[in-house]
Amino acid sequence: MTNHPDREWLDQLKAASAEMVASDLTSFTPPAGNGARHAAVLMLFADSPVSPLPQLLMLQRAYGMRSHAGQMAFPGGARDPADGDAVAAALREAQEETGLDPCGVDIVGVLPTLWLPPSNFDVTPVVGYWQTPVDVFPVDPAETASVHLVALDHLLDPKNRVTMRHVSGHLGPAFLVGELVIWGFTAGLIARLVARCGWDRPWDESRVMALPDAIVASSRRDHHRMSPQRPPLPDATDNA
Repeated sequence: MTNHPDREWLDQLKAASAEMVASDLTSFTPPAGNGARHAAVLMLFADSPVSPLPQLLMLQRAYGMRSHAGQMAFPGGARDPADGDAVAAALREAQEETGLDPCGVDIVGVLPTLWLPPSNFDVTPVVGYWQTPVDVFPVDPAETASVHLVALDHLLDPKNRVTMRHVSGHLGPAFLVGELVIWGFTAGLIARLVARCGWDRPWDESRVMALPDAIVASSRRDHHRMSPQRPPLPDATDNA
């Protein structure tokens, strides 16, 4: 990885990525022989022109998608047989979804693989630094509604943080980006990583917001497609 001694946040991100273990991120780790499908997501950070903290590349899934329709997520998806590893899968998916050039990405680290019981996916988060940003856009509008560079300063502003209550009663961290909501697996990853990096700011965790109706409807459709053999779990753990 290229050395960037003038970027303190990048050093902090690299150290945090190297230190984290699965239990820092979730209570669900892949059991042996679970037959899970393998996937990877790209947590891609870029310099901010106005803040010492970086920006984070995210996308909103298209409203017509079979699962997690309309929800905010990291670029990523299932690994293809041709993918050599999780890094290759995350970069390929990000290029296919947002048009980014993988050659402009430095890999900072690979976080522990996490298990999402409802969909039975093993998901490996890949952390990257966007050394050479390019214009990004929804490559296929049938899959991606919009692509965003979200400022960490915005996400960590206390007024943009809430505790999200799922209809099941599950409570978890969430972030507000205008009318968009980052919640579930995605919000959990962000919240735990920024805390480990030392970027967190005090916020009112007692400020509880009900999951918006549109997301509730989408998550219910997801559960209807679940195999009855899979353990039931709030959708808030399965939002990659």
